[in-house]
Amino acid sequence: MKYSIFGESHGPAIGVVLEGVPPGLALDLDAVRFDLARRAPGKNALSTPRREGDEPRVLSGLFEGRTTGAPLCAVIENTDTRSGDYERTKDLARPGHADYAAHVRYQGFNDYRGGGHFSGRLTAPLVFAGGVAKQLLAQKGIYVGAHISTVYGVNDDALEDWESLREAAAKDFPVLNDERGAEMQSAILEARNDGDSVGGAIECAVFGLPAGLGEPDFGRNAEGIFSQYLFAVPAVKAVAFGAGTAFALMRGSEANDPLYMDGGGTVRAEQNCAGGINGGITNGMPLVFEATLRPTPSIARQQFTVDMAKGENAVLELRGRHDPCVVHRAVPVIEAAAALAACELLGI
Repeated sequence: MKYSIFGESHGPAIGVVLEGVPPGLALDLDAVRFDLARRAPGKNALSTPRREGDEPRVLSGLFEGRTTGAPLCAVIENTDTRSGDYERTKDLARPGHADYAAHVRYQGFNDYRGGGHFSGRLTAPLVFAGGVAKQLLAQKGIYVGAHISTVYGVNDDALEDWESLREAAAKDFPVLNDERGAEMQSAILEARNDGDSVGGAIECAVFGLPAGLGEPDFGRNAEGIFSQYLFAVPAVKAVAFGAGTAFALMRGSEANDPLYMDGGGTVRAEQNCAGGINGGITNGMPLVFEATLRPTPSIARQQFTVDMAKGENAVLELRGRHDPCVVHRAVPVIEAAAALAACELLGI
């Protein structure tokens, strides 16, 4: 199952085409809408005031409530754009954004409004695609969940189980420890008041994957497949599996996951530092990773840059509507990417 996302931030609509969707899936659009609402902006001071309904309209691949096996195409209209906010600075490359790289790659013909195709707005159709993937996985007893693991140095509790992530998904600010969540929100609002932004990380787990999926080499390596999907998400700058960078602080006696046979004759591990993967192959434990997201590049501070039209140095002062942090809105996006990666690993 492969997906292709189309549209721009300030175009008439954005959307996704999913090819290879198995026929006969009774698609629960309400469940997809729930995830889209989790990602949607405009709820409070923690995100951009841009308000979008994000109502998906399925154009093909769905008939009488079930997938047909034909390409599944859905569009989401852009209804609250302010393109004029970008006219004044259209030739100024915004530091941290893809403006300069896109200008070179597409010879200056790319849509600059709101970042065009490089905008976080394009994660909405990704969430739709991930919603379909989640429902296909659920048929096999496989579930995906995530929570905010850190924002600007404030850490949430460690991942516990699937049920704790289900509870977090129902919250406006998806954390396991609400007191830590309040501290994170304070850090976001403080940055916003300073005309700045903050980054953070999201911990995600896929429960129920059987052992033996993947290969050790390039192309079918389990970590490689997940990383490919995750790095396609705007703002993701690092992905770590299991203990991740903490491996650099461990001895082998701490990092190794002791194995045992459970009562049902299945091999289990006493801990999960490996994140459910050994040698590029799943080991039957939950597949756990952490994705780190950079601070939002659009900030209300004076920045040095270049004028791409004049070929000279310039000073940038941004106006408009921007997120002081994207991490809390990105939780369902990371889940979506993980669900699509899990489907590829399973050969769905």
